[in-house]
Amino acid sequence: MLKVNDYFSGKVKSIGFDSSSIGRTSIGVMEEGEYTFSTAQPEEMTVITGALKVLLPGAPDWQVFTPGEKFFVPGQSEFNLQVADATAYLCRYLSK
Repeated sequence: MLKVNDYFSGKVKSIGFDSSSIGRTSIGVMEEGEYTFSTAQPEEMTVITGALKVLLPGAPDWQVFTPGEKFFVPGQSEFNLQVADATAYLCRYLSK
C-alpha cells in the first residue's frame, strides 16, 4: 500500500511504500527552501536529482550531496536541509 506524505505546506511530498528488496522506503521531491526533519529511526537518504545541502546531527559543517550520493541520519534525531532547486530523493528506513 502506498502512503502519500505532504510536509511544509506542500513544498515536500513523498510516497512511502514497503519493498521486499529494500524494506520500508519513501521517494519524494523537495522544492527550494530550508527544512528541519525529525526521525525516529535511522535513515539512509540518497539524492536522485538535484542536490541537498545537509547539516547532520553533531556535524560542525554543512555537506552537499548530489545525484547518486547518500548520507545516513541517526535515529531519534533532527537534521537540517537547504535545497536550492527542486530535488528528488529516496529514503530508506533502517532497523534500529
